[in-house]
Amino acid sequence: MVYVPSMNIGWTLRRLRSMSPAEIAHRVIERGRQAVSRGRHEGWDRYAARPLRAAFPQWPQRLGGATSEQRASIRAAADRYLAGAFSALARDWPRRDPGDLFPAEAWRLDPVTGGLWPGDAYCFDINYRHGGGLGDVKYVWEFNRLQMLPVLAAAALIEDDAQAVGAIDSAVASWYAANPPFIGVGWASGIEVAVRAISLIAVHSLLGVRLGRPTQDRISQILAASAFWLHRFPSLFSSANNHRVAELAGEALIARALGGSPAAPEAKLARQIGKQILPDGAGAEQSPTYAAFTAELALLCVDAARQAGTPFDTPASDRLLAFAEFVRWLGPLRFGDDDEGRALTLGDETGYAGSVGAAVVGILGGTALPSAGDALRSALFASADHAGASPQGLKRFDAGGLTIWRGTLAGGAVEFTLDHGPLGYLAIAAHGHADAGAITLAIDGRPVLVDPGTYLYGSGGMWRDWFRSTPAHNTLNLRGESQSLMAGPFNWSLKAKARVEETRPEPDWSIRMQHDGYMTRYGVLHERQVERRGNSIAIVDRLIGMDRESEIVFQLAPGLDATSDGATVTIRDGATPLLSIQMPNEHVSVTAGAEDEPSTGWVSPRFGIKLAATRISWRGLVGAGGVTTRLEPLARR
Repeated sequence: MVYVPSMNIGWTLRRLRSMSPAEIAHRVIERGRQAVSRGRHEGWDRYAARPLRAAFPQWPQRLGGATSEQRASIRAAADRYLAGAFSALARDWPRRDPGDLFPAEAWRLDPVTGGLWPGDAYCFDINYRHGGGLGDVKYVWEFNRLQMLPVLAAAALIEDDAQAVGAIDSAVASWYAANPPFIGVGWASGIEVAVRAISLIAVHSLLGVRLGRPTQDRISQILAASAFWLHRFPSLFSSANNHRVAELAGEALIARALGGSPAAPEAKLARQIGKQILPDGAGAEQSPTYAAFTAELALLCVDAARQAGTPFDTPASDRLLAFAEFVRWLGPLRFGDDDEGRALTLGDETGYAGSVGAAVVGILGGTALPSAGDALRSALFASADHAGASPQGLKRFDAGGLTIWRGTLAGGAVEFTLDHGPLGYLAIAAHGHADAGAITLAIDGRPVLVDPGTYLYGSGGMWRDWFRSTPAHNTLNLRGESQSLMAGPFNWSLKAKARVEETRPEPDWSIRMQHDGYMTRYGVLHERQVERRGNSIAIVDRLIGMDRESEIVFQLAPGLDATSDGATVTIRDGATPLLSIQMPNEHVSVTAGAEDEPSTGWVSPRFGIKLAATRISWRGLVGAGGVTTRLEPLARR
């Protein structure tokens, strides 16, 4: 197979439109650096091993205080890895021989296509954005993050497990041999370099000299090469999102592990946290899970600095505490992109944002969250092992653009959200969805009206477009078009702007918002007003400017059914009625997931999975007078 530089003309032109002159100049210089580094900076000889220091010297003691439940979860995850099992992004990798856990090809394998990514190509020559049939690069990167190794290290420390230590030695030796600097797709993205380095730093902090000298030296060399690469190719300008946070966290922690000064990357990291976690705690990327990933990476650096007796930047800690409060309100509801990125994890997990919020509280104090989440993260960050109460009432997060109401209707506990935030972060808004005005609703903890999810990134094709589109979300659309216009899988050429016009407090609360996404094309503003009316929530949609044929959508969670009787739709979970939706009139359609027809109803509960799920839509004329939809939870019997 012939590998060509990672360039696609259409993608490049769309990307250039999002760049300032300064960014274009930076990209030209970056290309030059990539060319200069070819053949000059490759190979391990340039990166001498140095003595390693524990970046987290208190972690062994914290792990010693793990609860029996945490220990059991860590042990079970380690046993799966030792048996040759690995799963991530909703995929099971082919099981490997326990006697040969880390063969060279494991680092290049795509578990979906069965193909092998190049193992002898310069990293910037590999077209990972347009992989030519090799699959979505997310999968091969996931295994290369080495996040199974801190789990094995924790098990080895808790139970004096020599087999786990041996597996770590084997993994480090295999990765070192198969991925010399800067060959292979594992070196092609700074975030991957940084997250892998953090995994190795965690391993060394837990086991120290219990690792063999060759393993310690290899880790040291990997960290040295990673530090060089991260500093040389930073994600700047329109790419300075969660990738930049990961890179700076990696640089700071590598400096601590190699005996250098983390001051410069920590100062830059603190500034990024001030940009990417907003004052109200919401994430600037308009995705709670990406905000959690950003917060977890920052928390690692805050924790390492505190353990070293050199805490840095109180404002960064304040933003982390604000994030913990945001997810305390949000609970399990989600929106925006989610590729299941983690810094520390036992593997497949749910409730990630809440778990990171609990970890923040464990290190910095604050109000306990309802769930501590992942056992490894909870143990290492000393998360509280008791559940805090969920907040109640109406809460508006102005910077993040989300209003949350938690209360009781018809005897059921209701969680409701309304999105009135920006599309996303920076010029490309890479992880945002065109969802201004979208709602979600859960009853008694059961999601009912849901955000559709993510599904896939680079290999998603039309499905990537669908899951980001306005018609996939619980709001109004015109002619099946999005409020914001896409320009590739991580870019937009037109961005809708939303704002709140008016809010009325409880008990009969109301919020009215507008967005301008359809103004240029159709000459209208979409205004959505949501208010409590007794035991129901009323949604009034108006188009300011002229009357237009419109569609109003309600996407159900998988496993729920809906039946229509005139203008009334009843939603059930099996035989149990949950919700009645009173539509403006009888022009109602109820569909459920025809293959290759996204608009018939699909939900992606996690990356790599899409499930058919009932979609309810109403079509009709909407103008300044508005149309009203009522959501009424049905009393349990």
